[in-house]
Amino acid sequence: MIIKKFQGKTEQEATALAKKELGENAVIMHVRTVKRKGLLKLFKKPYVEVSAALEEEADTSFAKMKEAVSEVAKAVGKVNDMETVAESTSDNSSVNTLKQDVDYSAKQDSVHASKQDSGNIEEKLESLHNLLIEKKLIDDRKTELKDIETDARSTDFFKLIYNTLIDNEVDEKYVNDIIDEAVKIYKPNSQIDYILANIYQRMVLKFGKVSLITDANKGPKVLFFIGPTGVGKTTTIAKLASKLKVNDKKKIVLLTTDTYRIAAAEQLKTYANILEVPFKVIYSPEELVSAISDFSESDYILIDTAGHAHTNESQKNGTKQFLSCVADEIDKQVYLVLSATTKYRDLKSVCETYAQFTDYSLIFTKLDETVALGNLYNIKLRTGADMSYITVGQDVPDDIEEFSPQNTVKQLLGGKG
Repeated sequence: MIIKKFQGKTEQEATALAKKELGENAVIMHVRTVKRKGLLKLFKKPYVEVSAALEEEADTSFAKMKEAVSEVAKAVGKVNDMETVAESTSDNSSVNTLKQDVDYSAKQDSVHASKQDSGNIEEKLESLHNLLIEKKLIDDRKTELKDIETDARSTDFFKLIYNTLIDNEVDEKYVNDIIDEAVKIYKPNSQIDYILANIYQRMVLKFGKVSLITDANKGPKVLFFIGPTGVGKTTTIAKLASKLKVNDKKKIVLLTTDTYRIAAAEQLKTYANILEVPFKVIYSPEELVSAISDFSESDYILIDTAGHAHTNESQKNGTKQFLSCVADEIDKQVYLVLSATTKYRDLKSVCETYAQFTDYSLIFTKLDETVALGNLYNIKLRTGADMSYITVGQDVPDDIEEFSPQNTVKQLLGGKG
């Protein structure tokens, strides 16, 4: 695949240059506005840069396909940070047939097929070839066998992607959506890299924008952290507070409304003492309103809330009252903290409970304690909430990162983040 960058005064101009050099089949993968540097920025407007890709002549060798499948991370790395998807469809009957074959083949395999399947791909190719013959896709005319083998290899590749996503605990509904969309853009003799790039692009775009902590327009930014017990809310707050105070030189305040667990309040107080920032335990919504007023000169007020079972109505109502007592003119952001190790069924219930009384962005913890990241994709699509941060260990403040759609999708497709 050829990937090049083009610059122009507008997106249309840069795109036209890309099409002129690479041809009409070029795929626009990324568009960004670049500000001028130095003194030039005072006199010249920003320019637009587009990244365009063009698939090279398809390599139909079977060894090439195996190599592309086994090195998913390398292939998806070619299309990093994509924001635009090439939309194309085909009315060719082979597309519908291929989709049926993918569905049929994937359902026959265990949803937890081992990675050794890719090593036995020759056997699968033979069985799929026989299946095509049974469906009379090979007629009595002199159809070239290599065309049939190409379709079979693509079908087998789709099946491997299906099983990889299932192994990473992506919900089957979303896996089928991914395969359906990929089949729609499939064309006979398509390169494996091209198919993989489109799957990668679409999954990255599904994650959407990442919502990080930003400064308030006026006064302090009030940050609430909510979620079940045991997910690591207090430690996550400490990590973010450390970065805001030490790296960004912000004035911060730590508050806690968690009066159920003395240990949690003491833990946060310890972090406040280390960072040399104000700390206070809040017992009522009235006290919270007063505290926000008292610390109006700060940049950020981080508020830890009581972790509780989402089915506990009294504690849920308590959290709701604290969230709703903050005046509308105060810039507020709510973060729902979830563990990546929690079962998807339970995560759905938790998210639906909190969605009843607040909007939120998502922070996932304990990514170092699981090898399957499907829950991140599932919950994002289920809730539509913005992704924010992830934690990858217990060390404060190092083990927290901004969420990366690109790295996450690489891992979901079998690569390394």
